[in-house]
Amino acid sequence: MTYPLPGYEPLASVLSRALDQAQSGKGVERHGNGLPFSEQPVIVEQRQQGGTGFTVGQARKKALESMGLPPDKAVRELLGAINYLAAAVLYLEEGGEEVTPPRSPSPAG
Repeated sequence: MTYPLPGYEPLASVLSRALDQAQSGKGVERHGNGLPFSEQPVIVEQRQQGGTGFTVGQARKKALESMGLPPDKAVRELLGAINYLAAAVLYLEEGGEEVTPPRSPSPAG
């Protein structure tokens, strides 16, 4: 594990709390099914759909839901968003292909 450089300890704390949430919090309770992270639905769904749309969408949803919540609840949602984004990184690093989202039609000109 990498130890944070001076001044990066607060970031390391947030990332550590996201890990704790994934391995012992709501994520593992609802979705873990005793499986390693790489075999949980958050990763498998990307393999089945062929891209990170699911996980990036879930991260966005959690980030938006955090707005307006009391700070403790907002933090939980944002830590969950970090875990969804980490799952997207893992999918891409295992060689997953990213699907380019469709472009909006250009206005006729």
